[in-house]
Formats: sequence, structure tokens, C-alpha cells
Amino acid sequence: MTVWALFKLILPVFALIGVGVALRRRHWIEGAAEASMLRLTVYLCMPCLVFDSIVGNAVLRKPGNLLLPPLAGFLMASLGIGVSYLAARRIGLVAGTGLRTFALSTGVGNYSYLPLPIVLGIWGERTQGVVLVHNMGVDLALWSVGMMVLTGASPREGWRRIVSPMLITLVVAIAINAGGASDYVPDFVRSMAHSLGACAVPLGVVLTGVSLADYLDEPSKLLHPNIAITSCIVRLAVLPILMLAFARWLPCPIELKRVLVVEAAMPAAVFPIIMARHYGGQPLTAVQVVLSTTAVSLITCPLWIGAGLSWFGIA
Repeated sequence: MTVWALFKLILPVFALIGVGVALRRRHWIEGAAEASMLRLTVYLCMPCLVFDSIVGNAVLRKPGNLLLPPLAGFLMASLGIGVSYLAARRIGLVAGTGLRTFALSTGVGNYSYLPLPIVLGIWGERTQGVVLVHNMGVDLALWSVGMMVLTGASPREGWRRIVSPMLITLVVAIAINAGGASDYVPDFVRSMAHSLGACAVPLGVVLTGVSLADYLDEPSKLLHPNIAITSCIVRLAVLPILMLAFARWLPCPIELKRVLVVEAAMPAAVFPIIMARHYGGQPLTAVQVVLSTTAVSLITCPLWIGAGLSWFGIA
């Protein structure tokens, strides 16, 4: 696949972020409506996508595609947070001025709403299921290592938040699929899960734009040169090299290699903005990281994906 073809595949995803920004600016989605849509997406549509992508997926009956993706997700997210923490120290950030928030927001790439449509567009639903299993490991890192870095809390305080409708659905779907019970799932359940799951990614990407729109009223605050440059270097240059090197020599199925190539190219995740709001971080720092890396990734993302696939010799 050419870089131009990858760019055309990625562009609609970024366009949906723009739609979300426009909807918030027009006051069509705000306050209680935003909270309700977020709950609908996280607690219903995403679990349905997980169920639909895993049940009946022959790729996820391979042990390598069940055990290695969560491990890779946890290790890569934890590595990203650690590297970002060191980089933040190098540019003079300290606790209370954005050090912890920078480490979390730069270290964790957008592991769901951006890679899911990209993987689906290139390789289809079977590989998309591997993304969802991989993301379980990222969630584990986010709520353990990430919470510890952001708040100084013990990992035990984050583990309680890992148990969610997403995780429960993931475990149930894997059990049904691995146990050969997929054919016994009623057709109406599969159809309902497919219909609701199809809404998950578009809604999630639009809500990404909605969550960013509030910070656009004071554009002068959104660009901090040190944070913007450092986050782009770490998130879009250093970490992709480390992640691709890991994926290149990791003895894993081709489906996981594809997922890691896409994940390596991602900009910073949006969810750390919410975590920074609720757990005493610096939300503005997270927004600066997300906006900077997202804007630059429009160019770098297809380049990294193309380079990774070429280096691995996979399609």
C-alpha cells in the first residue's frame, strides 16, 4: 500500500475529529449531552464492537494472538511513559508544572479510535480483533503505571478501574470464541452487536474533537514550544523506532505485527486529558501534547505505517 493510499485512509478519521470540534463550537454537543454520548460509546457501543470483532474470529483462536497482544500493549505503553518522563525532565518540567502529565499523555498513543478504522480499512475485521485484545494491555498500563506516574498513587488504586464493561465483554467474547461456542450465539445477538459496534469508532472520534474544542478559545495557550517539539520528537520519532524494532524481532503472528506497526504511528491519546482533569494533573499540558502530535501525525502517520510494513515485508 502506497503512502498516498494510507493518507487517504487516515484523512477521514481526522476529518471526523474536525466534525466533533464544529459540533461543540455550534453548541450541538455539550454538557449533559457530551457525558451521555461518552457513556453510550464506552459502556455500550465499544463492548458491542469487542463482541462482534472477537466472536467467530479464527485469528483469535491462535494462542499467539491472545497472549502476546496484551503483553505487547502493556510493555509498549509502559516504555512510552518512562521515555516521556525522562524527556520531560530534560526540558525542565518538574512535578506540579506538567512533568507527570507530559509523561502520561506523550507516552500513551491513541490506541483505539484512530488505529481501529485504519486496521479495519487495510486488513479487515479479523485483525481489528487483535487491536482490541492488544488494547487490554494498554488499559492495564494506563491504570497502573500511568496512574502511579500521574498521581504518585500505588498501582493497587488503579486496578479497581480496570474492571469495566469493556474488559468483561472481552473476557466473555474470548471464552466463547476459544471454546468453539460461536455458532451457538443467536443471530439476533450477533446482528445487534454488529449494528451497535459499527457506531463505536465514529462516535468516539467525533467525541475526541468535542473534548478538544473547549481549549481552542485561547489559541495562544495551546502552543508551548518546548512541549510541542519534545512531545512530537518522542511520540512521533523515538517511540515509533523503539516499537517497530520491538515488533520486528518479536516472534509473533503477522496479525500482531500489523497492529504494532499501526500503533507505533499513532499520536498521543486523548484520554489522559480526562485523567489529568480528574486526578490533579495539568490538563492544558495534555491538550498541548495531543494537539501538537495529532497535527503532525497527519503527515507522519502514513509514512511510519508505510515504512513499517516495508521493513517487515508484510502487507
